[in-house]
Amino acid sequence: MASSAKRRAVDLGGNPEESENSSDENPEKDDDSGQEDSEGSEEEINEEVMVDFEAHNITANDFDGVKKLLQQLFLKAHVNTSEMTDLIIQQNHVGSVIKQAEVPEDSDDDDPDQVFGFISMLNLTERKDVQCVEEVKELIVDHCEKNSTPSVTEELEQILNDTTKPVGLLLSERFVNVPPQIALPLHNQLQEEIAEAQRTNKPSGKCHYCLMISKTCKEASKTIPARGGAPKDEYLFVNAEEEFFYEQAIMKFHYSVQEETDSCLSGRWSFDDVPMKPFRTVMLIPTDRMPAIMAKLKEYLTV
Repeated sequence: MASSAKRRAVDLGGNPEESENSSDENPEKDDDSGQEDSEGSEEEINEEVMVDFEAHNITANDFDGVKKLLQQLFLKAHVNTSEMTDLIIQQNHVGSVIKQAEVPEDSDDDDPDQVFGFISMLNLTERKDVQCVEEVKELIVDHCEKNSTPSVTEELEQILNDTTKPVGLLLSERFVNVPPQIALPLHNQLQEEIAEAQRTNKPSGKCHYCLMISKTCKEASKTIPARGGAPKDEYLFVNAEEEFFYEQAIMKFHYSVQEETDSCLSGRWSFDDVPMKPFRTVMLIPTDRMPAIMAKLKEYLTV
């Protein structure tokens, strides 16, 4: 099996059985049913299960799982997630999918190859003529115009159109109950694979900038400045480790996805927490700052 070429087990506390059917912003049950069940199922919800995860090469068998996670990020945005998934699979020398290392025989999981997360990098400069890449760039610039200043938008467009300094779209998605400890080995391995791709002249070689779109939330009671100038600490990162990327970003802005989803839920928030509004936070980070980010990430996740 092609995916066996890259396997790394990571002992983590998590509950993939819960997270399989939960996304951070698209719960299948309505709020009323969740409140009714919360008392009786509180003990089960708070249970921590030790699970071994492995990183595998991305293959065609992972299409549905990767696409589902991309849809969790882009929601109703006009981005062809099927085409993007195909690109990610085609360049499987860069990136990984997260799967459960061993599925017990008595497990009721119908899919032992369930994808719980993935990481990859798409070089937007190399793929500039691909439809989904142009859609992502258009989406980012459009939201920048609405949520930032004209000078920032102009600078962003210049960077995206500068073929001498490639921009890579860093994609790191997982189910909300998969703990952040898995992020460090995945990011480290991705950086090694990108460097190797550059050395061997393969697609998605090293980029000058890294573009990220992070899932964030904000208390519904707090107001948002007209031009996206709210302090960082008012936003909660669904993938907690992405706050370190935010700190190193030279360009950043937030945009609301409230109209594209009903609520914002994460494994870190209980039914008693205050209502949250869902956002996307866009960050542009020079790739020469990645070592500093990895160092902070290692410090945070090994405490």
